[in-house]
Amino acid sequence: MRYIIIGAGAVGGAIGGRLAGAGCEVVLVARGAQQAALAEGGLRLKVPEGESTYRLPVVEGPAELGELRADDVLVLAVKTQDSEAALAVWGAAPVAGGGTAAERLPVVCAQNGVESGRLALRRFRRVYGVCVWLPATFVEPGVVAAEGAPLTGILHLGRYPHGMDETAKLIAADLEKSRFEAPVVPDVTRWQYAKLLGNLANAIEAVAGPLGGEAGLALYRRVRVEGAAVLDAAGIAYASAEEEKEARGDKIQLVEIDGAPRGGGSSWQSLNRGTGTIEADYLNGEIALLGRLHGVPTPLNDLLQRLANRFAREHRAAGSLPFDELVRLADEAVAFVQES
Repeated sequence: MRYIIIGAGAVGGAIGGRLAGAGCEVVLVARGAQQAALAEGGLRLKVPEGESTYRLPVVEGPAELGELRADDVLVLAVKTQDSEAALAVWGAAPVAGGGTAAERLPVVCAQNGVESGRLALRRFRRVYGVCVWLPATFVEPGVVAAEGAPLTGILHLGRYPHGMDETAKLIAADLEKSRFEAPVVPDVTRWQYAKLLGNLANAIEAVAGPLGGEAGLALYRRVRVEGAAVLDAAGIAYASAEEEKEARGDKIQLVEIDGAPRGGGSSWQSLNRGTGTIEADYLNGEIALLGRLHGVPTPLNDLLQRLANRFAREHRAAGSLPFDELVRLADEAVAFVQES
């Protein structure tokens, strides 16, 4: 199979580089400065055991490849806010032998949140979900760091919204030989919703910095409890914290990599790079949506969604909101709902 990595940033670059290092055929899809750097100097992947450069085909869109191949696997690794545009372009691409990618090829959604699977299923017949546990950093154009060891990541994989098949097993086998653990599961959304609860902390980190202190962890616990209450009200199953802990064990330890400081996770990186967008609408915003659908107030997640979007829109520095101020705003938001 040939893997087409749509969105060769931190996660996409780490997956693409590791697959290429294991001998798989890989094409990278990127735009702007990232595309130019990848085309000129290759993908430089920094990992705990060293740095490798992978000189791989780089394209901006499917037209540059001509017809897609029947054995292509599309790996969607853009941020969720960019999914619809990518799915529209790649879904319409012709495949050798007839038909389009949306009709014939598998698309694997390797992203945070749960929305991209739904977006993909509107266009593609064969959709696969991934629960992504993969610490990775976009260092600069052309350079990605994957800080996990001994495994680079754990990628639970399955048909979306549920099920398993031979394609999932073949993809998992390639990932397993590429420094990932890739369990094929019949209920991938259970793992994705559990990961969603963890990703509710992304906005806290993005606007106010790391959660290392007790105050940060306490605020996150409040945000997570709110999120879990919404999922319970909606009747949505999710893996327990105990299941997640057992699955992860000590398989992924963060290792500091020279020349690639890890400032924060995906949302923090979006603010730090000044992209102007952030994934909060599909993390905290997913909880807000479900809360409104099922009559559960979500003042904390509403607040974090608004703040993260404001920081992205106004190009404010990552982590620049004093934590005491964030806690004050959170308390006010909860009090307002209670008094309404």
